[in-house]
Amino acid sequence: VIMSLPPPENGPEDANHQSFWMPGNYHRTVKRTEDSFQVCNDIVTCFQERARVERQYAQQLSEWTNKWKPLVDASPLYGSLLQAWQCFLSSADRLSTLHSSICRSLVSEDGDRIRTWQKETFHKKIFGGFKESQEFDTGFARAQKPWAKRLKKLEKAKAAFHKASRKEHMARERETHAQGNPDIAIEKQRKIQEERELAQQETEKVKARYEKVLEEVTRYAPRYMEEMESIFDQSQEEERKRISFLKQAFLSIHRHLDVTNNESVKAVYNELHNTLMSINEQEDLRWWKNTHGPGMPTDWPQFKEWVPDKKHKKGKKEVEHKAVVMERSVMIGGVRVRALYDYVGQEPDELSFKAGEEFLKIEDEDDQGWCRGMMDGGKEGLYPANYVEVV
Repeated sequence: VIMSLPPPENGPEDANHQSFWMPGNYHRTVKRTEDSFQVCNDIVTCFQERARVERQYAQQLSEWTNKWKPLVDASPLYGSLLQAWQCFLSSADRLSTLHSSICRSLVSEDGDRIRTWQKETFHKKIFGGFKESQEFDTGFARAQKPWAKRLKKLEKAKAAFHKASRKEHMARERETHAQGNPDIAIEKQRKIQEERELAQQETEKVKARYEKVLEEVTRYAPRYMEEMESIFDQSQEEERKRISFLKQAFLSIHRHLDVTNNESVKAVYNELHNTLMSINEQEDLRWWKNTHGPGMPTDWPQFKEWVPDKKHKKGKKEVEHKAVVMERSVMIGGVRVRALYDYVGQEPDELSFKAGEEFLKIEDEDDQGWCRGMMDGGKEGLYPANYVEVV
């Protein structure tokens, strides 16, 4: 089997010299071992750089989130629109973690796997080179040595034949020129004829030798091809293993880099999409109306009689009794709720809390959208009903 080569630029003679079967041209096949070893180094270096890109991207996402989170939390937006903006930041945090994981996988999993395989597959010699390369080089050289020797002998016989043919051709030209030329003596013409005959005899002699050597070469060719192909097939098998391994290595790298099929990424963007789709203008407008608009509870002016202040000291028993009643109301009544947003009470009888904080709802929502609640410390007060969810 002759290896496929690019079309020759300088004619068939050059193509023949480039052929695998010509002496020394097997070195390209032997060199594949050394090339494959270097390719492993290049692949590891290449994807180490890609890992750094992933790490830098993860860091940039994290820095971006940390910069914008306090700004977003303090922005004028509110309700579901604020939640949507905040979700972009929390999504970036999760993606930062994912890309950090990709970085670690490329280095510690893919890179280490290739390094381990490289060490197990290529065995360096003390004085340079690889054991596998030497074995193939020795095998090819042993198979090609008798062929190269015959080929050299053939080239020598061919050169002798071509030289004799050229000499005979020149003798024939002199003989043709001398015939019928009155200026050349008969004796001289006879001598020219003898030279032509001698040249012809020499040509026939070296031609016979050339044909004999060519026959020997042709007869040896099948054995030479069989031995060379045997070594070549062994080299091909080693190369097949290398290609197969690197294919799996590339597929592993692809799995780590292909975020389109990553379930975590899908979950991040699905959650973000759902949050965006949950933006509800009616709910947000209702919240604003009840918090900062006409829906706010207001103590409209009414006529009030003057009542003298009653001054009395609270006794210790009364204070203790109030604490017991309060503790009992916390334990017995109410529904546990969690704050969805921060709220700062505008009046003394209103509660203040942070998003995520939990407390008890002790009275249901009134017709103005307010509930009564009790904090864990015992403080009671009003709060907007749509600021919380039941735990």
